Parts: sequence; C-alpha cells; structure tokens
Amino acid sequence: MPPALIALAVATFAIGTSEFVIMGLLPDLSIDLGVSIPAAGLLVSAYALTVTFGGPVVTLFAGRLERKRALLWLIGIFITGNILCAIAPNYTLLMIARIVTALSHASFFGIGVVVAADLVPYEKRSSAIALMFSGLTLANVGGVPLGTMLGHEMGWRSTFWALLPIAILATALLVIFVKPKPQDKPSTSMLREFVVLGRPQVLLTLGMSATISIALFSVLTYIAPLLESTAGMTTAEISAVLLLFGAGNLTGVLLGGKLADRNQMAAILGVFGVLLALYLALTVTSFWAWTASVTFFLLGAATFAPGPALQTRVLDYAKDAPNVSATLIHSAFNLGNAAGAWVGGIALTAGATYAQLPWIGVAFGALALALAFYAKKLGQRSAAAS
Repeated sequence: MPPALIALAVATFAIGTSEFVIMGLLPDLSIDLGVSIPAAGLLVSAYALTVTFGGPVVTLFAGRLERKRALLWLIGIFITGNILCAIAPNYTLLMIARIVTALSHASFFGIGVVVAADLVPYEKRSSAIALMFSGLTLANVGGVPLGTMLGHEMGWRSTFWALLPIAILATALLVIFVKPKPQDKPSTSMLREFVVLGRPQVLLTLGMSATISIALFSVLTYIAPLLESTAGMTTAEISAVLLLFGAGNLTGVLLGGKLADRNQMAAILGVFGVLLALYLALTVTSFWAWTASVTFFLLGAATFAPGPALQTRVLDYAKDAPNVSATLIHSAFNLGNAAGAWVGGIALTAGATYAQLPWIGVAFGALALALAFYAKKLGQRSAAAS
C-alpha cells in the first residue's frame, strides 16, 4: 500500500468520525446548550446540507490549487472547525462551527479520490479508492462508538478535542507522503468544471449514488424503533447490530474495490441486485434478532461495495473535471442520506409501520438497479456509434 493512501485513510477516519459522532451526542448537547433534541438534530441536517451544496463550490476554488496544497488547506479547515466546535459557548456558534467543518468534507474526499487513483496503475484505481475509504468505514466501527463513549463520560466537547491529534497526524502524513506530480496542474476554468453536469453518464452515476443512500437511510435512520418493534431487541443488542453494520461497511468497500477493478459495470449491477434482494429479505428477517443482525451486516457490505466503482465511473466520464465530479458523488450521497430520512418519516407519518420501512428500500433499490441498466445500455449505444 502506498504510504500516501495511509495518510488519506487517516484523514477520512477523522472526518468520518466528526460527521457521525454528533448523532450519539445529541442528548448531551441539548442539555448543555439548553435546546431541544430536535433543535440539536438540526446540527446533523446543517452539516449534511453544507456537504451537499457547499462541497462543489469549495472544490471549484480548491481545484485552482495544486492537489497536495488543496488537501492541506482543507484538512486545515477541518481542524479549525473542530476547535470551534470544542469551544463553542452556545448553540448558534456551534452551528456555525459545524458548517465550517462540513465545508472541508466533500472537497477533501473528492480531491483525495483523484489523488488516490493517481497513486496506482490505472487498473487498480478502485482498490486504491477503497483503501482510502477504509478510514471512513473504520470511523463507523470504532471512531463513532469510542467518541460517543468519551463524550458521555467526559463531556461532548472532549470528543472534538480528541479528534485534533488524529487530524494533526493526518496532516503530517499528507505533508510527508503525498507528492505533487508534474501533471497535477490547477484547474483554470470554473465553467469547464460544471459542464460535466450536462453529461448523461455523470448524472446517472450521481443518481445511482443518491438512490442507494435514500434506500439505506429510509431504514437505518429508524433502526432502533424498527428492531424494537419487530424483533424485540434491547438497546444493547441494537448497538451490536450497528457494530455489525459498520464491520460490513469495511468488508464491502474493500471487496467492492477489487470487483470494480475487474469489471466496473458488472460490479455495480451485481451489487445493486444483491441490495434489492437484501431489502426484500429484510421485510421478513427483521422479525428475528439473529436474522436481522445477519441482514444488516450484509446490507452494510452491499451498500458500501459499489462506492469505489461509482467513484471511478464518474472519473472516467469527467476526466477534464475530476475534482468537482468526484466531489459531487459525496454531495449525492449526503443528499440521499437526508432524503432517505425524510422519506421514511413521511411514510411513518402517513401511517406506515416500522416493519414496512424496508419496502421503501425495495423501491429505491429497484430504481438504482434500473438506472444502472440504463447507464449500461447508454454506454453500449455510445460505443456502437463511435
């Protein structure tokens, strides 16, 4: 493994932990800052929306820098944001601090993907991207649970302070191991970067990314009441299921990278088919603790497995604007996260039971598979025409 990939993985671990750990700290935040839990929950929404809409804009400016320098500026913004979170005296300033932190998120991931893909031979790009994002999956497995535990024991601010040495380590590793390349030239045209949004294959890839996120978060957002009402699981048992889900993330992203290196489109179609089958299975398996646990482990793997293929696919179809196109993937994922929670909430408000939520996953899983088949067909037509 190139040492630069380790540097990128450490950075994604820190960023991923910072993004998700706040969900487990909401009760502590609400008490300390004197706001309701729904108001505290807006910190999560604001972060996701900033990643979705602010990321591409930040990347347009960061893309004018040499990529190593851009990564260092972005990790600097992340460090500044976390310091502001740790010292924020009230809710308003904490909200501003979370928005500052989120500005670095999608841009770092997007530019990092381009750097990771450039570190290895062309046919190994997906595996390199998967190794970079192993840091994000490890954040779900270890960083978030440990950060939440630390916040409960020593106060929520301690969690953000604890992230600083990890981010500083990532910065040092980036300085040492990421080497600028002669062809790593700054982007000169902002308009050219956004032209990629008019390309059907880029839009289809973004659509697939958002759709699988909607499918997941329509269910995962409500996993606690879902498993309580169907399988009668306790809080401790649900925590164990979430840990299994995180372990599945790591397994899936590494396996997905290898599959994508062999055949990108076949990997996407195959994994989307598995996802659809798993959401169908969950409509039944959620009623028993052990079958629900196995299904969520497999869902964790299958949801993260197509990530490397989707990343390399968007790079293939937007070679002249790699920074923004790679960033847009993360914007699409975060938009799907927010939309999935909203769709699930709408269904529950309309009278659906928690046990029926997996059917939303089925619907959006089928849509993702349809988009993938259409993208394949469109690619075949383009190849035949040329």
